[in-house]
Amino acid sequence: MQNSDLLSPTTASTRIYTVAALNREARMMLEHGLPGVSVEGEISNLARPASGHWYFTLKDSSAQIRCAMFRQSNRMVKFPPKEGDKVVVRGKLTLYEARGDYQLVASNMEPAGEGALRREYEELRAKLESEGLFSQEKKAALPTWPSKIGVITSPSGAAIRDIVHVLERRYPAANVIIYPSSVQGDAAPQELQTALRQATERNECEVLVIGRGGGSLEDLWAFNDEALARQIAACPIPLVSAVGHETDFTICDFVADLRAPTPSAAAELVSPLSDDWLAWLEQIEAQLARACERQLQVTGQRLDQLDKRLAQQHPTKRLQPYEQQLSNLRQRINAVVPNKLSAAHNRLGRAINRLQAQSPARRLDMLQNRQGLLQQRLQQQGARLTDSPQQQLATLSAKLSLVSPLATLQRGYAIATNQAGLTITSEKQTQAGDAISVKLADGSLDCLVK
Repeated sequence: MQNSDLLSPTTASTRIYTVAALNREARMMLEHGLPGVSVEGEISNLARPASGHWYFTLKDSSAQIRCAMFRQSNRMVKFPPKEGDKVVVRGKLTLYEARGDYQLVASNMEPAGEGALRREYEELRAKLESEGLFSQEKKAALPTWPSKIGVITSPSGAAIRDIVHVLERRYPAANVIIYPSSVQGDAAPQELQTALRQATERNECEVLVIGRGGGSLEDLWAFNDEALARQIAACPIPLVSAVGHETDFTICDFVADLRAPTPSAAAELVSPLSDDWLAWLEQIEAQLARACERQLQVTGQRLDQLDKRLAQQHPTKRLQPYEQQLSNLRQRINAVVPNKLSAAHNRLGRAINRLQAQSPARRLDMLQNRQGLLQQRLQQQGARLTDSPQQQLATLSAKLSLVSPLATLQRGYAIATNQAGLTITSEKQTQAGDAISVKLADGSLDCLVK
């Protein structure tokens, strides 16, 4: 509605409306002024006609409002509403022009207890989106032919059975590695983070799937954990989020590289269909065969070319011109070499005769004879020179023995010395009580003078 359509109080008071025009303008003001609202209240007067639409009144302690929820919207409600239920209804305000009834057309309904969770969910979603964690630029592409697929979920839940069943049917060549974790309850967020951390550190899978089956907002709340969402956003391995049913959205769905509406759909997204897989293998096989055939043809042509070049440049052809030259040289050698060898032999004979005449062997024999004579003379002269000193030495030794004190000791004499080592030659050199040493021929005695 344009601003010109909104009448000021002065204009509205001077204009005369028909009932239909007034109701129509009131409806437009409601729909454009409040395009979307969430209202909490208690259900009453609930009617479910054959058309499939729901009509009810939403009330609190002091007011009420008529509500309508059409079939295409109420099919998404995950619980059967009944009289007295407290709910949170999201929709838009409008006015039924035919009766002038002001009403709320609901597009979503959930139990009132989930209202706080829903607000927390919306706040976290807006926060992470403002930080760019949902940006498509950060999304990684899934591998086309993964050999190992990791699944983070409960090992006893329906989700893992659905995933394994789909993979066995579509892509039996892949290995499925399960990183177990609880998917509901207070401990679930921490266990999911631990499982994801383990998968990242082991780095053994080309793609990961995280998820569980459907449930209420409270059941799926572990997948709205902020720490888990940031860990998924930072995961280096491509990751698919498959939480709940097609209408369920969690924070993990937005930060993951790809969101699957169900666990089974996630298995289909991360795996090629077996027929496609086999067709791809057949295509690769055909391409490989053609490439091998082309390579063989190219190699064969190359070998033919090399064979021709080898025949043209064969060593036999290149050696033929030299064979005649070699024959001529051989004849010349046979004619010249014998004469030169004979002349050289004669020169060698003459050189040997001269060498023998001037051989140093003769001179060596003469020198050896002369050496023998000189050696005899040297020995004789040396004997004479050594005999005389030996005789003199013997004479002097005999004389020395006569005056040697050792010889005197051998004859029974002794030598007395005081403590200073001086020889005692007189009794005046000692006093009673002095310690003296008496040296004998074969030893010494320590004595005391009395």
